[in-house]
Amino acid sequence: MLKCRTLWRTLAPLARTSSTVCRQNARRAGLNNGRLPACVPAAHMSTAPAGGGRENQLYVLLVGATCVGGAIYAYRTVKGDSQRYQDRIDEISSRPLKTFTEEPATPTQSEPPAAPSPAEPSPPAPDADPADPPSEEPAVEASPQEAAEPAAALIVEEEPPAAEPAEARPGVVAEADEPVIEASPEEAAEPPVVEPEPSPPSEPTPAELTEPVAESEPPAAESAAAEPAEPQLEAVTESGDASPASHKVSSHTPYLLIGGGTASFAAARSIRARDPGARVLIVTDELVPPYMRPPLSKELWFSDDPSVTETLRFKQWNGKERSIYFQPPSFYINAEELGSAENGGVAVLTGKKVVHMDVRGNKIKLDDDTEISYDKCLIATGGVPRNLQVIERAGEEVMKRTTLFRKVEDFKSLDKVSRNVKSITIIGGGFLGSELACALGRRSTESDLEVIQMYPEKGNMGKVLPEYLSNWTTEKVKKEGVKIISEALVKSVVSKDDKLEIQLKDGRLVKTDHIVAAVGLEPNVDLAKSAGLEVDSDFGGFRVNAELQARSNIWVAGDAACFYDIRLGRRRVEHHDHAVVSGRLAGENMTGANKPYWHQSMFWSDLGPDVGYEAIGIVDSSLPTVGVFAKATAKDTPKAATEESGTGIRSESETEHTASSPVASSAPSPTGVQHKDEYGKGVIFYLRDKVVVGIILWNVFNRMPIARKIIKDGEEHADLNEVAKLFNIHDD
Repeated sequence: MLKCRTLWRTLAPLARTSSTVCRQNARRAGLNNGRLPACVPAAHMSTAPAGGGRENQLYVLLVGATCVGGAIYAYRTVKGDSQRYQDRIDEISSRPLKTFTEEPATPTQSEPPAAPSPAEPSPPAPDADPADPPSEEPAVEASPQEAAEPAAALIVEEEPPAAEPAEARPGVVAEADEPVIEASPEEAAEPPVVEPEPSPPSEPTPAELTEPVAESEPPAAESAAAEPAEPQLEAVTESGDASPASHKVSSHTPYLLIGGGTASFAAARSIRARDPGARVLIVTDELVPPYMRPPLSKELWFSDDPSVTETLRFKQWNGKERSIYFQPPSFYINAEELGSAENGGVAVLTGKKVVHMDVRGNKIKLDDDTEISYDKCLIATGGVPRNLQVIERAGEEVMKRTTLFRKVEDFKSLDKVSRNVKSITIIGGGFLGSELACALGRRSTESDLEVIQMYPEKGNMGKVLPEYLSNWTTEKVKKEGVKIISEALVKSVVSKDDKLEIQLKDGRLVKTDHIVAAVGLEPNVDLAKSAGLEVDSDFGGFRVNAELQARSNIWVAGDAACFYDIRLGRRRVEHHDHAVVSGRLAGENMTGANKPYWHQSMFWSDLGPDVGYEAIGIVDSSLPTVGVFAKATAKDTPKAATEESGTGIRSESETEHTASSPVASSAPSPTGVQHKDEYGKGVIFYLRDKVVVGIILWNVFNRMPIARKIIKDGEEHADLNEVAKLFNIHDD
């Protein structure tokens, strides 16, 4: 550019002189009007020996030469910059290979292991030789093989898992001081030769297409270090050590599910059904993958297997055996390999609790300070068991001998306690308390165990069942070997003489060895404060809209969701069927379905293999009720119902069906209860403003779609005996 400027300064006077002479000649010609043609300077200029035409030609020639020279100069400059940029890129691309091959024992290598990752080119050469310029001589730092084969270096950079473990991926290598399992001595000795070799086996495309889990297995060194025998559980078990697990897990996941219960698993399965390549990460504070909770208080206690606490397998009432886990560990992929799985998958990060949620930044923080960002998030944190304040204030010794029953660990602990103590007292007369009382009562017949159940109501499940049916149920529980103490309000609990003394407000004193508190569930809304989510003041739980959304990219399902029921108003439900259906719908909506939650969830409870019931809607003993009963047969038991349906988790089968034009039984219905004290099977209707808002099917199974349709219609019924015919309870 300096040359062009100098040349223009030289030619500018000539150009101005030539232009001035031309203008003067034109002006004179106009004034003379041809009167003095012999004196016109233009004729002189055209015939003079040093005419202006040559000057014009010289001017054009010089200007053209200048333009051509400038273009050549610009081309060479751009080409040189491009070449220098390419050299710089080649140099940077070679750095990941040298970063992890340089061990602390060999800091004098000539290779530049400067930057910890390609994503950080700012410190070009903070390593071995301070005398080397950081970026002036990239060609000198790069080896001849790298300069000759830049394409191979770039390929290695794009596929770090082929030669480096998960820690070597860009964006995850924040700690370059922990390459213990990453770089082998062979890699440190010969980085440029060894790295291109593993790249061909790092492309197991056929295996990945046939089995998505195989995608995480190509790097042999990595899989050996990660102990792939139990891919999911091992990754999680090792995550108890915060530092190694925190940098193994990918820092971003498209679908994040907080909570490892039924709702989370149902959502994960739904997401994968609609988006087969989805990457789903489940974060749970438990140490096991998702499992079903109902068997913990039901079938597991009736197992004849002495190792049931280890296998967690049980026989259903129909005799079929299954595990409480929804899927075996092989179904899941390692959490650290989720980000690189081509075909996606479901990973479970166990033993980790989400302590903070940044809604605006779309990220969460775990209890080990690991941060994970997400695109879509589901909160399915469930609930935590309530405890009595008198027990919490009683001291550490009483708390050690009190079980709050909720998780697998609680089942294992209570099973061990029941085999080593003489007396267990269950406080609570609801579903859980009554189920555990029957289960432990059945065990008491085989040992010297004393089982006591106390509650403030007059009978078992007094808040749910009508009084007459609650009293009948209480007698049934007593026959299982349970001592019942009704209308009992706990005043204090103390530990004395290696016993727990429970003082009631009416003066009664109960001595026991262990206490099981089954007094309800509190929704887990710990994330509400940090996330800025609304909690319902009446029912608890996160308030969500009809699509189970709390925010634009946050959904809530299961026990923690407070949703609006189009028929029954705002509600919060704590049952297995609700967790299944709400989790499934939330997963669909996370993939763009935009479906409203209109499902009337059901729940069920079994008091052993002979008495069971299913319920839907609002079942509150304070509401007016109408019961229609009939004599039970051998087919009217939970055992027979599971034999017919083929599953012990009845809601999983019934929610897939809908009621369509049910046919009423033609048998005549009785005008009242024929046997006053015998309630073999029947239907109990709960009314509000003369409209059925809840139904209990007592020893009547596989009729829930009919009950759901009755509540959905919301009509008044003049004679509920006729409605009871729809359930065919009078058929033998």
